[in-house]
Amino acid sequence: MAPDGTADARINLFFRIGPVASRRPRTWRRYAFSLAVWLDFLEAYGPRWDEAAPEDFDAFKHWRITDDRNMGRVRPTSFDTDRAGLNTFYTWASQRYGVANPVPTRSVEPAPQEWSGPGPRRDPARPAGSPRRQVKWLLRTAFEQWRDVGLRGYDFDGHRLEGWRGFNEDRDAAFVDGLYGTGLRLAEWASVLDVELPTGDAAGRFPKAWLAAACIKGGRAGRNYRIPRSVLKGIAAYMGPLEGSRAQAIERARRRGRYDRLRGWTLVTGHSRQGRSLYLLTETGRTPVPLDVLDPDERRWLFRRTEDGLEPLALWLGNDGLPKQAPGWEKTFQRANERIRQQWAAAHGTDGQDCPLWARPHMARHSFALKWFTILSAVWNQQVEGFTDSERRDLREQLGDVWFQLATLLGHSSPEVTKDWYLEPFTGLQLDYILSLLDGEEQAAVDALLHKAAADSGRVLQAASVSAFAVGGGAER
Repeated sequence: MAPDGTADARINLFFRIGPVASRRPRTWRRYAFSLAVWLDFLEAYGPRWDEAAPEDFDAFKHWRITDDRNMGRVRPTSFDTDRAGLNTFYTWASQRYGVANPVPTRSVEPAPQEWSGPGPRRDPARPAGSPRRQVKWLLRTAFEQWRDVGLRGYDFDGHRLEGWRGFNEDRDAAFVDGLYGTGLRLAEWASVLDVELPTGDAAGRFPKAWLAAACIKGGRAGRNYRIPRSVLKGIAAYMGPLEGSRAQAIERARRRGRYDRLRGWTLVTGHSRQGRSLYLLTETGRTPVPLDVLDPDERRWLFRRTEDGLEPLALWLGNDGLPKQAPGWEKTFQRANERIRQQWAAAHGTDGQDCPLWARPHMARHSFALKWFTILSAVWNQQVEGFTDSERRDLREQLGDVWFQLATLLGHSSPEVTKDWYLEPFTGLQLDYILSLLDGEEQAAVDALLHKAAADSGRVLQAASVSAFAVGGGAER
């Protein structure tokens, strides 16, 4: 609605039949926010949204990022999200209403003397510093220090702070350890149900788990991922029936009658691990529903009945005993960063703005990618030892090498997506720097992988087999 109380049905129709209509509520909110900021700007700047020109968008970009008269300036990464959202909206509006798109998104073919890189230049509307340049990671030691100081009540000398309460410390530490160890996105890890965790008898250092399709960003199919054994131990402590904060949150909610006052919740009467489905009590009786179709919002309302009362199936619960959603975890990171700044200021006599230690949720995923890039590179180099550079290039083109495997671990749709984000910042790093990301458990896994690769290769036999495939291009060779 506009400030005068009127509504433009064309804009609202975008959320009903436009390209975002089938997306999730979190996506709707982000698009709505981007549109609202743009429309508010135009309200003050002059033109109507359906008359805006590229120069109006340029003025918006300047005001949003650079103009010192704007006390609410944002980083280039935030503006790039707005840019993408507005482009989607105007692309739809131009097809439906003939409205010109003011967002300059077409790639510009460079003149030979201006550009020597492959393909067209980057989107002219995308600001420098937008996501592709924002791959940041934490070494293992830095991550553990961030976790301990920000979430577990330690100072920079490794001592517990006097008076630290540790409320939900086990939950928060287990959650961030899981982000760092699994490489899942924040919303994906926050949506996991307790029945989706590997069982206690699962073998190996990295037991396999299933990520439901409806919880994956743009996912059309679910996928496997691995959870380090150390992460599962932290989750087990958080879920402990006596001292774990999850059981305490559930008990508080029961005492206060919070679950009894809920409306719209669904009772789960059983679970099939092999079939990856839940049995829900519906009007037609006990109905099996695949876990893959239950999105994060639906999962919030899944409860089981125990001898002590109702209990959520969601793994991660807030203080109120209800599932903690992804935006709540963003605030957890913000509070941890603020606590770290305060500790830094106290230790160094500054205002804390010079503190070098901080984290965002997605940095855990970047660190996971870097770690496994190292491991896969080490195994790849072991397997292709003895090949010429030309033969290695042929193998990479035909077998996919490290990037194909890394894309699988990250759940990307193709290796090209992985390369687009990680190639430039990763390939310039030294191996010893990257190996410092690994803890003892992970280093043991790397050693085991290298040993297995060397044992399986047999050097000449492996080289002959793979080389024949590479040269001949198929089974008949």
